[in-house]
Amino acid sequence: MAHDMSHGIPHGDSHGGHYSGGFVRWLETTNHKDIGIMYLIFGFVMLFVGGAMILAVRAELFQPGLQLMQPEFFNQLITLHGLIMVFGFAMPVATGLANYMLPMVIGAPDMALPRLNNWGFWILPPAAVMLTLPFFLGIFGIGSGAVDTGWTMYAPLSIQSGWGMDFAIFAIHMLGVSSILGSINVIVTIVNMRAPGMTLMKMPLFAHGFLMTAVLLITIMPVFAGGVTMVLMDRHFDTHFFNAAGGGDPVLWQHIFWFMGHPEVYVLLLPIAGAIPHVLEAFTRKPTYGYKAQVYSFWAIAGLGVIVWAHHMFTSGMSIGSQIYFMYITMAISFPLAVLFFCWIASVWKGSMTFETPMLFALGFLVLFGWGGLTGLALSDAAADPQYHNAYFLVAHFHYAFYPSAVMGAMAAIYYWLPKWTGHMLNETLGKWHFWVAVVGFNITFIPQFFVGLAGMPRRIPDYPLMFTEWNMISSVGAFILGASHLIFVYNVIQNIRGGQKAEARAWEGAQGLEWTVPSPAPYHTFETPPEIK
Repeated sequence: MAHDMSHGIPHGDSHGGHYSGGFVRWLETTNHKDIGIMYLIFGFVMLFVGGAMILAVRAELFQPGLQLMQPEFFNQLITLHGLIMVFGFAMPVATGLANYMLPMVIGAPDMALPRLNNWGFWILPPAAVMLTLPFFLGIFGIGSGAVDTGWTMYAPLSIQSGWGMDFAIFAIHMLGVSSILGSINVIVTIVNMRAPGMTLMKMPLFAHGFLMTAVLLITIMPVFAGGVTMVLMDRHFDTHFFNAAGGGDPVLWQHIFWFMGHPEVYVLLLPIAGAIPHVLEAFTRKPTYGYKAQVYSFWAIAGLGVIVWAHHMFTSGMSIGSQIYFMYITMAISFPLAVLFFCWIASVWKGSMTFETPMLFALGFLVLFGWGGLTGLALSDAAADPQYHNAYFLVAHFHYAFYPSAVMGAMAAIYYWLPKWTGHMLNETLGKWHFWVAVVGFNITFIPQFFVGLAGMPRRIPDYPLMFTEWNMISSVGAFILGASHLIFVYNVIQNIRGGQKAEARAWEGAQGLEWTVPSPAPYHTFETPPEIK
């Protein structure tokens, strides 16, 4: 099959032997690279939507008193920011990486279920519209605005909230279906389509990370879908699942939500934990340390991840026995995470390191995510947790877990594989600017939040006492710096697609893996004949 790969846009055979040009190509495509690109573009569009919302929130919090918006509007922004960043940005970007790179790293010709793959993506844009539509209608005075319950959607608030909640419930169903379809595809691809000779324990860590992510998603998303359906029933059909006045239990909703909500952290972490060793290996020029230990840690994190959820609920009136169980099992999950950290540190130790952009982001991930993990141990203590619970300390903690994994880890992977996608080497100067502006902005944003949280400032409030003013001003300035860093990223990627120094097949000197054995940019169909694994 001949392919003209000028500018990375293929002209030739698709799965059906031909494909249309223009928009129809993207609508009909079943090629894993095309679908990966669409997921990545969608994810970064949503990053800017969710980011703009939280910048409006930080602008409001720059000074005490109500400056720019009413509390109801503030609540919509906070809620949509959380839902968009988790379901609209972090998960699609991870799925995009899986789609583009998974067949390449395991030597498969494509994903196992290409039409399902196409459908899984095209559910996302309507879901995003459905989630955000009430917000934009509300700005023009139509309806009651977007979902305003906080991203946790706690009952009874979610039962009494306006029509934005109904839109959110249907959007969550669509996003969940997309996740489940993508997960089934990942599992079938990994189990059935590895190159001959690639046993499970020879498979790249990137694939292991995604395998456990897919298992987690298939476990948790149906439970969440059932939960939001129960909320819908309570809202419109006079059931009383969560309505205490009718004999229901609002705390039941918390259990259902956090059964999804806590493993979601590992859904965002595991793909990145699989990608980071590839980056470390390339830029330390030494093999991955503790391959088997890392694989077993992935399994342990996925297994323990679904039985630790109620540490989010220490203040909900649980029995002492439950609190003790969830405290110890939460502390236990730090062991496999610690194993991963020690393996990553040992991978770096005494390597001949160079600090190209992907390596900077990988090291930034290590340091900042470590910080998030350590502050999480403080929150896992059932006796201490009431001091931190729903305070800004918690906001700072989970952003130190989410941002380094979902954003910095994804940036490390994207910068690492970008030459393979576009055929051009990076502008390292812009890449380094992006890294340092992001790290400085991130820490200026969230370090003050630890302090105001310990001093007693609750989250999700549009107004606060004068004593918190200085820290909030610093935090808001940091948020705008952090937002600006992503503009550098977008500019750098566009420049990279347009041109630059030509990339070799092995774009980075120390890079290992099947994906570096094919030309850059990778051909439209990577492996016409599967590679043999010795």
